Amino acid sequence: MKVTICIGSSCHLKGSREVVESLQALVAENKLEEKVDLGGAFCMGNCQNGVSVKVGDEIFSVTPETVKEFFEDKIMSRI
Repeated sequence: MKVTICIGSSCHLKGSREVVESLQALVAENKLEEKVDLGGAFCMGNCQNGVSVKVGDEIFSVTPETVKEFFEDKIMSRI
């Protein structure tokens, strides 16, 4: 499963680095390195609410505080 996190300037200011680090830790903790491919991209055109994270064809807004819930709801549930 491809998961792409925006690392553009707006998302960076909203905590994209923390989101990336949290997702990396959650993937490793759940031993999903073979199933989840984390990547980065610049602006996805969805800057208004939080860090843009694309799972498949869907784009979500995530904050450093909501990463764990996002991971469980949008990634774990699809594996």
